[in-house]
Amino acid sequence: MTTTPLLERRHHLTIVVHGRPAPQGSKKYAGHRLNAASGRMSAVLIEQSKRVKPWRALVTAATQEARVVSHIGPTPVHLPILDGPLEAEIVFTVLKPASAPKRKRTWPTTRHSGDVDKLIRSTFDGIADGGGVVDDSRIIRVTATKTFPNEHPDALDQPGAIIRLYTLGDPT
Repeated sequence: MTTTPLLERRHHLTIVVHGRPAPQGSKKYAGHRLNAASGRMSAVLIEQSKRVKPWRALVTAATQEARVVSHIGPTPVHLPILDGPLEAEIVFTVLKPASAPKRKRTWPTTRHSGDVDKLIRSTFDGIADGGGVVDDSRIIRVTATKTFPNEHPDALDQPGAIIRLYTLGDPT
């Protein structure tokens, strides 16, 4: 068994998103249409969850806002788009069900809170759309946590996410 080397990482961007995290799940078949570019018939697939588009838009806007470091007059100055091997740490704060204990810490294991892997997919797409990373394939290491409001050191007081992006050093 080989061990993964400890890579030197450097914090580059923190993104705070307020809003209900939405998992990017399966697509639903909605018929066929003529593809104008190829001239062939193509399947039309749409998102099954109506919450994905608003969540991705919130992540995109928060990413664009987090990249602004200053202004030259009215013109914003942005951090560069991250490229190369990256690491992401994400803490998703999800709605606590009304039936959950109020004074006791509980785990967000309900289907209502979403699968963490699907939450990551929608969030990474929003980060890429917002110019945070060249492409989400550059993120090679992920730590993701789902929690309820105020039940984790990085939990928000309302639904949303805190995302930290790091560049990784030379693996040798």
